[in-house]
Order: sequence, then C-alpha cells, then structure tokens
Amino acid sequence: MSLATDLLLAQTILAIHLAVITFNIFGLVVIPIGAWRGWPWVRIFWWRALHLGALFVVAIQAVLGRACFLTIWQSQLQQAAGGQGYRQPFIQTWIDHLLFWNLPILFFSTIYVLVWIYVLFLWWRVPPRWP
Repeated sequence: MSLATDLLLAQTILAIHLAVITFNIFGLVVIPIGAWRGWPWVRIFWWRALHLGALFVVAIQAVLGRACFLTIWQSQLQQAAGGQGYRQPFIQTWIDHLLFWNLPILFFSTIYVLVWIYVLFLWWRVPPRWP
C-alpha cells in the first residue's frame, strides 16, 4: 500500500475507535437514565447485547495485558505511513492525546473490569427485552 493509503486507513481506524468509545460511554450513561425515564429503546436486546459484548472485549483485552486491537492496527498503519515523520491533522492529534494515556495497564484493567461489572449490573437491573 502507499503511504497515503496507510495514513488514511490509520485515520479511519482512529475514527472507528472513537465511535466505539463513544458508543460504550453513551450506553453507560443512557441505560440507567432511560430506565428511570421509561425510554423503551434502552431495553432493545440487540443494542444491549452489542454494548455488553463491546465492553467485554475491552475488559478481557485489559485483563490479558493486551492493547486494544484497534490501537495496534492503527499504530501499525501509522508506522507503515512513515511513523512519527508525518504531520497529523490537529483533530487527530487532539483525539490521540485524549484517548491514549501513559498509565500502567493495571490502571486500565481495573477500570475496565469495574465498568464490565457495572454493565452486568445494568443488564440485571435494566434487563433487555426479547424482540
């Protein structure tokens, strides 16, 4: 692939990663609010199962001490595009700093497992409805 293609793919992976993070956080916030407000869509089974599954993948990767596969893929594409030698767009740089913190994996593992437990609690407390 060309450098431009690798860079474009890396930026696309970053956008997908941001969308997944937004989806996960959105669910954590709106499920309890929706239950309280009586919003029936927060009990849609496929949506809740997708949310539960996405956060399971995050938690299990952290417990295994592995970086997110999207992070790894983006990093490989950025390196193929010339590593740090290119100038990233402002928004991408800002999002990178927002998403990737330089903290020990144990910190993230603990947070992700606690979030996973919270999502399991929400599954029990605000159960999804079968179609």
